[in-house]
Amino acid sequence: MSFQSTISLPSRSYFEALEIAERRSLHSFFDQHVVEDDEAGYIALDEGDYNALPAHLAARVVHTVHGAMLDEF
Repeated sequence: MSFQSTISLPSRSYFEALEIAERRSLHSFFDQHVVEDDEAGYIALDEGDYNALPAHLAARVVHTVHGAMLDEF
């Protein structure tokens, strides 16, 4: 017996945004956020593009990947 499931669009966009955030975090000093978006489902945002995230974006953050670059070397 086999089961097949399809990934719904919101789940797919979440995992795509998560993959982008994880990839970006390896080369950034800033946190990468997965943010819920009304039109696209989920998107990845670089905190460095916004300084401090505006309240309307911060309220929609569903996951954060910390920046992996260190400024010690």
